[in-house]
Amino acid sequence: MKTKTGRYSGYIRPFSYLIDLLIINVLALYIMPFHANEIYYAVFISFTWFIIAANLGFYEVYRYTKVIKILNCTLKQGILFAIFCLVLEYFYSETANQKRVVLFVVLSIVLILLIKLSIYYFLRKFRVLFGGNSRTVVLLGNNKNINPLKTFFTENPDYGYKLIKVFNLEDHKKRRIDECLSFALESKTDEIYCSMSDLSDSQISDIIYFADNNLKTLKFIPNEKQILSRSVKFEYYDYIPIISLRNILQDETLNKIIKRVFDLLFSTLIIVGLLSWLTPILAIIIKWESKGPLFFVQKRNGLNYKEFNCYKFRSMEVNDKADLDLASKNDVRITRVGKFIRKTSIDELPQFFNVLMGEMSVVGPRPHMVSVANLYALKVDKFMVRHFVKPGITGLAQTKGFRGEVESDEDIINRVKYDIFYMENWSILLDVKIIFNTIFNTLRGDDKAY
Repeated sequence: MKTKTGRYSGYIRPFSYLIDLLIINVLALYIMPFHANEIYYAVFISFTWFIIAANLGFYEVYRYTKVIKILNCTLKQGILFAIFCLVLEYFYSETANQKRVVLFVVLSIVLILLIKLSIYYFLRKFRVLFGGNSRTVVLLGNNKNINPLKTFFTENPDYGYKLIKVFNLEDHKKRRIDECLSFALESKTDEIYCSMSDLSDSQISDIIYFADNNLKTLKFIPNEKQILSRSVKFEYYDYIPIISLRNILQDETLNKIIKRVFDLLFSTLIIVGLLSWLTPILAIIIKWESKGPLFFVQKRNGLNYKEFNCYKFRSMEVNDKADLDLASKNDVRITRVGKFIRKTSIDELPQFFNVLMGEMSVVGPRPHMVSVANLYALKVDKFMVRHFVKPGITGLAQTKGFRGEVESDEDIINRVKYDIFYMENWSILLDVKIIFNTIFNTLRGDDKAY
């Protein structure tokens, strides 16, 4: 099936507007038919829906947009729309019916989300089966820097990127750049991806000039040193533009409140529902097998690199190296019951008391013991960034396989990458997803849990 390189998304978005508008107004007509002037009411709610959507970017869904972002945005859209409808009902209708308003909003959001996700997944399947709604791309750079993106394009056809040629800059750089630009023009390539670290400033300027004058979408692949932040934030002091390199979402007051309330509710549930009866049982077993305290208390670095006492169920024989040497596979210090509680992550449960006291969060970057943290701070780039937020009992890096013993520098580097991504893309739904993934990984068994 031969397809055009046209951007079908331009037709999808107006279609989404129309469908959502129909859903909102039809449901309003059937669920709340008691208004004196239904036309005015329909205009109010329709206008408000799109004003909220425009501010939240509700319709800004692209082929690379993650489902968790769609769900998070839909949740915010629903909450704000519900607040408006309740306020409007209070002032607008003489016989205010809050239950019907809530029913109307919930049904509207559910139906709109179902259609939104149906379109999203249909397009992904459509790209794989028929090659439609696709974008042709070329890569320019050295193999080391462009191979990860090359692999992504090749292994994820559902995103709709068709890699048609790669131009390697390891030799004859100027000639390869000219060949790339000529090919992009002749083949009607949609997007050009260039590795920034393999190009000089003048070459980057020339490529930008070419793209601007030939209607080509140009995107750059930075290396780790060139990444300022995924969420660079622009602010203005009077008329002076200022760039904030880190946009920490959890610094915002509302987000702080939401996360803290979630932490309090979740930690209370675990402490009352699980630890209240599990702790006495483990106390008997742990103390029966080896002498020493029930809890292992260790200094770790938390928010703003401040030290705090991190609690765990003791899983080792009492030893002098507990604060210096990380546990390793087949570590002789680990007791028999310790092997079980470490494998199932039960030893981490007392940290919910740290969450209750505000020293930790349920989800966040995992804290390291002080001696190890000081070492990583000196040798691992951007390691300190992860201390802008509270540490967590579990985190995104842990669900991606980077937990437990650090066997190589690559392990800690990847942890830092995932931790920074989490900080700059935080949402309460992402926290919930990480918690479910953690539970699933625990039940399935994790090779690095020892």
